[in-house]
Amino acid sequence: MAELSELRTGIAAELREAVPAPVAGLAAQLAQRARGGAVAVLYYGSTLRTAALDGLLDFYVLLDRATDWPGSRLAAAANRVLPPNVGYVEGTFDGVPLRAKYAVITMAQFEARVAGRSLDTTLWARFCQPSRCAWQRSAADGERVVSAISTAVVTAAGWAAAHGPAQATADAYWAALFARTYSTEIRVEKGDRSLGIVAADAPRYARLLPLAWQANGIGFQDCGNGQLRPDIDEAARQDLQQRWTRRELWGKPLNMLRLAKAAFTFDGGMDYVAWKVERHSGVRIDVKPWQRRFPLLAAPGLYLKLRRLGVIR
Repeated sequence: MAELSELRTGIAAELREAVPAPVAGLAAQLAQRARGGAVAVLYYGSTLRTAALDGLLDFYVLLDRATDWPGSRLAAAANRVLPPNVGYVEGTFDGVPLRAKYAVITMAQFEARVAGRSLDTTLWARFCQPSRCAWQRSAADGERVVSAISTAVVTAAGWAAAHGPAQATADAYWAALFARTYSTEIRVEKGDRSLGIVAADAPRYARLLPLAWQANGIGFQDCGNGQLRPDIDEAARQDLQQRWTRRELWGKPLNMLRLAKAAFTFDGGMDYVAWKVERHSGVRIDVKPWQRRFPLLAAPGLYLKLRRLGVIR
């Protein structure tokens, strides 16, 4: 299909755009942890949009197997059942101090969850947005990533047609989609957050939407002045809304389970909390080795200390 080929070409070019050398260095370090089992490392999120490396960077590490990532058998089992596992890392790369949150998932799990049949909205909603392949094991692995990200865009565009108005500009469809995915997940976002994401790269979203609709089998009319009208009748729209209701019912419990799992599997969680506290309050917390090893035991003491310091009221 010509539209899918054109879509893949655009996604491939986007993924291959260079990232700053410090970001590439951190991505390579994350990949090395997997001892040869890393397929690729994706860089995405707010620091990619703003190019401000003093914030918290976001990475996804794609693996052959959950057991390729160092850690306990329990953590690997939890990642197989309810991916991804998450962690925090910091370090200096090319003289630039970086802090990052990373997620770990197998490539097969990633591919399944960006597809339209998945009840989990989190992956395709994130990776229909711009991302970069900051590290890849081989060209073949890179092509597999291109296919997965293209699938995420096609999935997202289909839901954008269902959630958007009968006729609108491309940015209105994307903004409507992101507003619905935020409400489905446990995420606290400002009301204009979805508009801001689209506005950060409006020409990209306008270019991808018709290509993704056609790749998804959705016809549309170009009504002029940037206005599009997808060929979805009322019966089809209602069917899509019913299918979305199942995702809404699943979304919040799924994310609550992930949060509960993170209490036991978040790698570097105490350092992450310390960084967040210092960034938002100016109070520096020195994390001791035993607190890193036993974060659940350390949490009550940290809470009381932050209360005494007036950080938490």
